[in-house]
Amino acid sequence: MSPRDIKDASQRHPEKAHRPDNAQPRKPSWIRVKAPTSAGYKETRDILRNNRLSTVCEEASCPNVGECWGRGHATMMIMGEICTRGCSFCNIATGRPDALDLFEPGRVADAVAKLGLKHVVITSVDRDDLDDGGAEHFAQTIRAIRQKSPGTTIEILTPDFLKCTPQALEVVVAARPDVFNHNLETVPGLYPTVRPGARYFHSLRLLQRVKELDPAMFTKSGIMVGLGEDRQGVLQVMDDMRVAGIDFLTIGQYLQPTPKHHAVDRFVTPDEFASYEKAAWGKGFGMVSATPLTRSSYHAGDDFERLRTARIEKLGQGEG
Repeated sequence: MSPRDIKDASQRHPEKAHRPDNAQPRKPSWIRVKAPTSAGYKETRDILRNNRLSTVCEEASCPNVGECWGRGHATMMIMGEICTRGCSFCNIATGRPDALDLFEPGRVADAVAKLGLKHVVITSVDRDDLDDGGAEHFAQTIRAIRQKSPGTTIEILTPDFLKCTPQALEVVVAARPDVFNHNLETVPGLYPTVRPGARYFHSLRLLQRVKELDPAMFTKSGIMVGLGEDRQGVLQVMDDMRVAGIDFLTIGQYLQPTPKHHAVDRFVTPDEFASYEKAAWGKGFGMVSATPLTRSSYHAGDDFERLRTARIEKLGQGEG
């Protein structure tokens, strides 16, 4: 049985079964989205199913799946559907993953070609069971897409490679994705409860190291709000990101997948998101997306194109 078919939270997330239930508050009007029904949605779903591919859109219960799949966009999740970590916010199943599928990079490349994607986002579960955290598998997937769809730009959303040697990151960067994304997810003070298997400054340093390895590569990171952070904490994360040279920031509302997951502290208003966006632009990010429904790969292709165009214009003016 696929993890996505497991409805009971205690089966899908055994590490969370002992936790008391957290009430799931009613979503405000600005969060609600319609159920997906379009022909484009169904066509995208069928292509992914036929190529036996997982997507974070489904596994993480993304609220934008109807819109994105309706436009033929999907964030493909490689290395299986089972994660070796159990973050309290995440709806991806936790447990012991299967061995890597050596044919998966080719199937991903086939799906990208069939969907006709101009920009693709590739993410993965955490694979702490692998010596390189899956770095070579990421690199093989990037190379397979380049061979099949040379005009497609590639954005990767990687794990933190916390338990790997530094060479793991170098393998991924050497494959030359167009955007290297790794999410910080929340403010450092909430890591022990929200992201206990990760380390804030390791993740920050990972993104800084990408820039050191390839200064021309765009870097990207995102956080969720509504987990219990305060405004000053969010602004401090922005400053930390800029010190690390991160180009692109995303901020979205945390939505609680089940009663066993981290509680929603509050629903941040659209006006507050607009205020965060204004602050981020003022701090020098090259691209910012901050709305209640923003997710890492939401409108990623459009935003990447704007970021790339801005860099070209800046170079044309003799700056930087």
